[in-house]
Amino acid sequence: MKIQKIRFIEPGERPYKNTILNHLVYDRYIRTPSVGLNTLATIVKKEYPDTFMYSEAISKIVRRDVLDADVIFIGIFTFNANRGYQIARWFKKHTKAVVVMGGLHATMNYREAVRYCDYVMLGEGDESILELLHALESGDPLKVSGLACLKSGKLKLTEERRPPENIDGIADRSLVYQYRNRVHYNTIWPQVHASRGCPHNCDYCALVRLYGHRVRTRSVEDVIKDIQYSLDFFNSGRFPRMLRGVWLTDDNFFADREWAMAVLRGIIDSGIRTHFTVQARYEVGFDDEMLALLKKAGFFQLAIGIEFIDDAEFETFHKRSTVEEIRRAIKNIQRHGISVRGLFIMGGDQDREGIGDRLADFVIENDIKSVVIQSMYFVPGTPVYERNRDKLLHENWSKYNGCVVHYPKQISPYQLQLEHIHACKKIYSLKRLMRALIREDWIHKLLFFGEFFWHRSICLDLEDELPYLKKVSER
Repeated sequence: MKIQKIRFIEPGERPYKNTILNHLVYDRYIRTPSVGLNTLATIVKKEYPDTFMYSEAISKIVRRDVLDADVIFIGIFTFNANRGYQIARWFKKHTKAVVVMGGLHATMNYREAVRYCDYVMLGEGDESILELLHALESGDPLKVSGLACLKSGKLKLTEERRPPENIDGIADRSLVYQYRNRVHYNTIWPQVHASRGCPHNCDYCALVRLYGHRVRTRSVEDVIKDIQYSLDFFNSGRFPRMLRGVWLTDDNFFADREWAMAVLRGIIDSGIRTHFTVQARYEVGFDDEMLALLKKAGFFQLAIGIEFIDDAEFETFHKRSTVEEIRRAIKNIQRHGISVRGLFIMGGDQDREGIGDRLADFVIENDIKSVVIQSMYFVPGTPVYERNRDKLLHENWSKYNGCVVHYPKQISPYQLQLEHIHACKKIYSLKRLMRALIREDWIHKLLFFGEFFWHRSICLDLEDELPYLKKVSER
C-alpha cells in the first residue's frame, strides 16, 4: 500500500464538550493533550508530511478529515480505553484505513485491544512507528518487532522490542488540532516529559511496567529547548495566560540525581523565568542541595506520591515509605519555600470507616496545598490487578478514573465512595476556599480556586455511582 495521509487520535475520558467549565475544571471536559502521542506524530511528520493529530482532551475529532486517512493511530490509557475502542470500531467500519492502537492500556492489555484494530503497537513507539509504516508499505508488517495482531482469529505476537535509548526530541504542539486556540485556558499546562523509567517497584504502578526500571534521560540541552518551546507556544495564543508555568511530567524526575541537578542548573543558566511543578517521591524532601536548586530554578510545588497514611499499607504494596518520614519530608520541602501537592490512594487493605476524615486531617495538618485522591487504581498487568481480579466489581474501564471498582477488605465499596466524597469536600470546603483567597500567595489562590471547582465536579461524578455501589455492597 502507498501511505500518504496519517492521523493520530487521543480519545477523551468522555467526548469533548465546549463549556465554561473548561476554563475552571481540569479533566472533566478538558486536559492537556498527550505529549507521548504528540511526540510520535512529530516523528512521523518528518517523513509523511500529511500527518495531523486530534485530541478529545481539547476538541472534537473532525471525522471528515480522518475518513480518507491511510493509517490511523489511537493511543489509550485505561480510563479512556472504552472510548478508544468505540472510535477504533467506528473508523474500522467507515474507512479503509489501517487502524493501529498503542499506549499504556493497549500494551498491558493487548489481548483485549487487538480485537478492535488491525495492530497493537506494544511499548514505546519512538523507533517502531516508522518501521511499521515502512513495513505496511512493503506488505510485511509482521517483520516489525513489538507488535500484536489477529491472524485468522489467532493472536500473533512478534519479537519483543527493546526500549529506545535515545529519547531526545521535542513534540510539535502545532500538529494538534485547536491546541494553539486553547493555550490561554488555565486548565491546560505546558508539559515536558524529560525521562522514562523508575527504579522502584510499587505494585499498583503501571508505568514501570511500560518504561522499565532503568531510568533513561533526555539530554539536558534538549530538555531546556523543550521547556522554552513550550512556554513560547503557550504564550502565542490570542489571549494572555493568567498562570505561566511548566509541568515536568516525569514519573520520577529525581531517580537520576546528577542528571536532575544538571537539568535544574540548565534551567537557571538559561534565564528561563517561570513557575515549575514536578512529581517526586518523598525522599527528595531530605535532599537540601536539590531543594535549594529547585527553588532557585523556579519550582513552586512538588507533587508527592504519598499514596497512603498507614505504614502497613506501604508494606502491602511494596513501597518503601513510612508516614513519619513523609511528614518530615513535607516539612523540609516547605522550609525551602516549596509547597506540596499530595497524591493519595484510598481502598487499601487497612482502610475502614473514617478514612476520609483521617486523610483530610492529614492534608490540613501538614499544610498540603492541593490533592489528587483516587480509589485503588487497577491497571491490567500490574501485580495489584492480578492479585485482586476476584475482588473487582467490573471491568468497565471508563469507571477506572478514581471511582471505587473493587471490594475493599474492611469497608464496603459504597462506604469507601462516601469516604472519598467526604475527604474531597472537607479539604475543598467553602471555608478553606475563603482562607486560601485571603492568606495564600497569588499562584496558590488561583490554583485552589480552580481545584475547588474541579473537586466539586469529581464529587458529582462519584455521587452518580453511589446507587450502583450501594446495590453491589448489599449483595
